[in-house]
Amino acid sequence: MSLKEILQNLVEKKEPILLSDSEKDWEAGELLSKLSERTLKTQAHLQQGLYIAEINAGGYLGRVMFKVKSKS
Repeated sequence: MSLKEILQNLVEKKEPILLSDSEKDWEAGELLSKLSERTLKTQAHLQQGLYIAEINAGGYLGRVMFKVKSKS
């Protein structure tokens, strides 16, 4: 699944979460409009409640792209 698909699913489901990178907390919709198409095409995995991680060329989880935070 691509990062774009993950973010779109979060927006559609109106998940009450923020996605945190090393600089800022983001809503999924914000990231869809801010990230480049190249980044959005990155293969990724959502570990519900924990993180979104990149999937590397070998098919394994790579770096954590965003940590999942509750919106409360």
